[in-house]
Amino acid sequence: MNSSVLTVLAADTELPEPVASGWQLVLAALVGIALIVVLITVAKLHPFLSLIVGALAVGIVAGMNVGDVLESFSDGFGTTAAGVGILIALGAMFAKLLADSGGADEIVDTIVGRASPRALPWAMAVVGAIIGLPMFFEIGVVLLMPVIYLVAKRSGLSLITIGIPALAGLSAMHGLVPPHPGPLTAIDLLGADLGVTLALGVAVAIPTVIVAGPLFGKLAGRWVVIDIPDRFTADDLRGDGGGTQAVTQRTRPSFGITIFSVLLPVALMMGKALVDIFIDDENNVLRQTFDILGRPLMALLIAVIVGIFTLGRGARMTRDQIVKCVESSLPPVAGIILIVAAGGGFKQLLVDTGIGTLLADWAKGANVSVILLAWTLAVLIRLATGSATVATITASSLMLGLVEGMSTGEVSLVVLAVGAGSLFFSHVNDAGFWLIKEFFGMSVGQTIKSWSVMETVLSVTGLILVLLLGIVI
Repeated sequence: MNSSVLTVLAADTELPEPVASGWQLVLAALVGIALIVVLITVAKLHPFLSLIVGALAVGIVAGMNVGDVLESFSDGFGTTAAGVGILIALGAMFAKLLADSGGADEIVDTIVGRASPRALPWAMAVVGAIIGLPMFFEIGVVLLMPVIYLVAKRSGLSLITIGIPALAGLSAMHGLVPPHPGPLTAIDLLGADLGVTLALGVAVAIPTVIVAGPLFGKLAGRWVVIDIPDRFTADDLRGDGGGTQAVTQRTRPSFGITIFSVLLPVALMMGKALVDIFIDDENNVLRQTFDILGRPLMALLIAVIVGIFTLGRGARMTRDQIVKCVESSLPPVAGIILIVAAGGGFKQLLVDTGIGTLLADWAKGANVSVILLAWTLAVLIRLATGSATVATITASSLMLGLVEGMSTGEVSLVVLAVGAGSLFFSHVNDAGFWLIKEFFGMSVGQTIKSWSVMETVLSVTGLILVLLLGIVI
């Protein structure tokens, strides 16, 4: 099976018939998912290995030949690595250029520096969202922490009131807006249109960030009162052995150039979606141009190449510094690419055994809302594993049969529902929980009352907005 399920969906053909009875397939799915959860949470096995073992368990319990199981997993792994892995690598390169050139600092300083004390939480939400567009969550947190401390000290506002909006902006982008691995993977697995999903994701993310960021942050600042930890200074937080202190001394690219560089791939991908909607003639030159430039691979490749000049050379980085910057961006994301690809293999087993077909028939017969079901599945897996990526992969895989025959917009809404569910209630089994706890110097209880509740507000608000969009799409 050299083609992915995306081709199957695009051709409007039926998904594979179940290879065993219903109870056996349900048992296979439950065993596979439970095994993944136990291996990640109890055995502390890397998610990459856990997903491989879980996929093998699904195929074997479903009664497939071991050779066919291995072939199915390999097909799914390769297809997903080709479709998503390249994009993750390009996104990491661009994010590293943005950080090392000082472009991220320029965005933060410009927006925060022009905000009044009352508007600071709103400004921090904007900064978090913009930084969150190209950057992975953990990198964005490390970049923003010195600014959160500094702004809280100078303004006299609560550290939580300042910090929660920035974290909400980062987290919303991570869960809802491509080119982050979670949304990209769901788009790839479910055959959604990236441009449409990007546009709808931004539409959902903006009000979601407002509710979970500045509005909730004001309440959380009253619930959790903490001092700014003296042990974390800007240099401590941003010194990574890579000479980041030199970034603050280096000439930065201007704010306008930096924003242009960040929004360029977003504009290209959204432009393709708009052109496809409003120009029916496939021979139109504008449509043909955007069909090429707006493809995710091309858009991100253009962003990296342009970023080398606007960000790298704009910060007067030497050729060797730019080469080193780009090279050093790849090792940290190698694990993410492997996890996502292994998730593609797990998905392929669910497809080839016919579990997706079985669940689709059940859900249609029970008249269950597909969007609500997608969100609920992602929530349950997120709570069990602590991993937003694993939740996104698994929930998307289980929704394959249900999106068949849906319109482009409806499939995008299912992707966003999965993304929103994957953010629900970060707690002690999530590495991000401990990252926030330590950086803010909070107790476990304080972290739950601020960070965990914020993630829940983010998730539920996102679901509500997706359901509302589902009424008109």
